[in-house]
Parts: sequence; structure tokens; C-alpha cells
Amino acid sequence: MGPTASGKTALACRLADRFDVELVSVDSALVYRGLDIGAAKPDAAMLARYPHRLIDVREPTQPYSAADFRDDALAAMRGISGAGRVPLLVGGTGLYFRALALGLSPLPDADPDIRARLAGEAAREGWPALHARLAARDPRVAARIGPNDAQRIQRALEIVELTGRAPTEWFDDGGVARPPFRILKFALLPDARALLHERIARRFDAMLVDGFVEEARRLRSIDGWHADLPAMRAVGYRQAWPYLAGECDLAEFRDRAVFATRQLAKRQITWLRSEVDAFAFDPESGALDSRATRAIEAFLGASA
Repeated sequence: MGPTASGKTALACRLADRFDVELVSVDSALVYRGLDIGAAKPDAAMLARYPHRLIDVREPTQPYSAADFRDDALAAMRGISGAGRVPLLVGGTGLYFRALALGLSPLPDADPDIRARLAGEAAREGWPALHARLAARDPRVAARIGPNDAQRIQRALEIVELTGRAPTEWFDDGGVARPPFRILKFALLPDARALLHERIARRFDAMLVDGFVEEARRLRSIDGWHADLPAMRAVGYRQAWPYLAGECDLAEFRDRAVFATRQLAKRQITWLRSEVDAFAFDPESGALDSRATRAIEAFLGASA
């Protein structure tokens, strides 16, 4: 899991070179045929070398829901496991990940009063002290969170106070049908937000060079097109429609799209901070691959 432009696909492909895995896309834009350049869909050469399930499964005029994804992902995962391989899910659509792991019943909503009180306690005692408190209540979750990871410590303790249960208990028995798999979660969480913003801008500029405007124009011409289709509300495409209608120039379109993508990344990072049972890695870390490899080896070894 990770925000847009954080290097999720590249890491997944490197892991596929190391382990006997098959990739499953978790992306609400990649399910649609024709959303290629603007959705940063892996190209034909990459898909030939690293096949992904759940890419190009709908026409852009057709609906696709989180419930549809859960059904399709579980079917894909069963097929991959039945063939003796390990499903490796990769993407940035948090609702899809949550629907798969917890069904469509969400975790408790944030409580501003609890969060403010925890922040005040951290200001007095330090986040490591609150991390120690979490470790006493839920050592499994605390082991996956750094002692200064304020947002995730706060969210974990918030879950404890709102539900009276440790986060691990919620994840292990959330009151919904659980997928019949043991799950290891990785979250790519950039420490340097400015670097991610630069990557987003560079990637969008490359999309423009590769023909994103022409792709958007083709989509706009299909039968049944309208701007409120779920596929057409994807970031980048949504900003393209005013440009193609002559309501803004190319520079303004580019700036709006880059800004919207940065806002998407911010929302994704906020959501990932609530995934307190995930191992968090900085995608810019030189030790990323080795840390991920060690975690997977331990996970697969425990499954043997």
C-alpha cells in the first residue's frame, strides 16, 4: 500500500523477481480499460513480464464498486493460492484494501476530543511514552509502529478507547467475514513529502509527453461518456475535462492536475496512518528492499 507515485509497482515487481508471487492490482482506476497513461497503468511490456490480476476488467462506462473488488480479489487470490503461489496485492485504493480485509464495515470514526487529549499527553510525556502504553495493550501492533510515529500511535490508542478492544482484536475479529488468508501488510509512507511532490509533478509531465491529452480526448468521445462516471472522476482525468472543453489552458490544466494528485497523496497517507497493523517503510530508504524481503521471508516461513 502507498500513496500515488511512491513506487509501489516498482517494489512489487522487484519482490516478484525474488519470490513466487503473482500480482493483484488494488486500484480503482486501473480496473477500467482505456485509462492507461493518466492512471499510470503498467505498460504492455511490464504486464507481460509481471502479469497483474484486476487490470482492465471494466469498460469506463461500467460501474465497479468496492464490493465488486472484494469478490474479484478473493477469487483471484484463491486461484493464485490454488496454483501454489502467493498473492501479492499492490495499489493505493484504501477503500478496496479495507473492503477486502474487513468487509465494508468501517473502523470507528475519528474522535476529535480523544485525539486532542492524546496529543496533549504526548506533548507532556512524548510519543515514545504513548507508544509504550500501546505496547502494554497491544504488543503486536506496537511492534509495527515506530515510537515517534504520532499519527499511527494516536489512531491505535483511539481505537482502544472507542471500542474497548486492542486494534489486533479488531483486525482478528472485526465482526465481518474475514478473508481466508493470513495477511502481511506493507505501507510505503514517505518521510520527505517534498520528494513525493516532485515525483508527482515529474510523472504528470511525463504523462503529458506520452499523450495523456489525446487519451483523455478519446475517452471523452466514447458512447455513454459523461463527466460523472466513476471512471471519469479519477484524478487527472477529472481536471482534463475543463481543458478539453476550452475552459482553461494547458498550463492551468497541468497545475490543477498536479495539485489534485498531491491532495490525493495526502489523503492516502492519512488513511495509511490509520492502518496500524501495517509495517511502515520509507520508499526513499536504501534498505527498503532488504527490509521487505526479510519480513516476507519470516512471514512465509511462519506459513510453512
